[in-house]
Amino acid sequence: MPDKTATIAKHRTHEADTGSPEVQIAILTERINHLNDHLKLHKGDHHTRRGLLMMVGRRRRMLDYVRSLNVERYRTIIAEHGLRR
Repeated sequence: MPDKTATIAKHRTHEADTGSPEVQIAILTERINHLNDHLKLHKGDHHTRRGLLMMVGRRRRMLDYVRSLNVERYRTIIAEHGLRR
């Protein structure tokens, strides 16, 4: 499982930042990548697959929110995490 505190430290916008969209998207992306690897081994794990799809939807909504605020910030996040779209 990915180290959450290291992710927060890497993506925060200021010293006490734990909940900005950048941090939340980074945490979700790490969890999504981890579950992707899990599902490659356990193809029949449909409960986890549902959780994965819900996380992808949550990240998508968060990215849409950031895009509505600032398109450059959105593009930076997309490039940083190597996401499509």
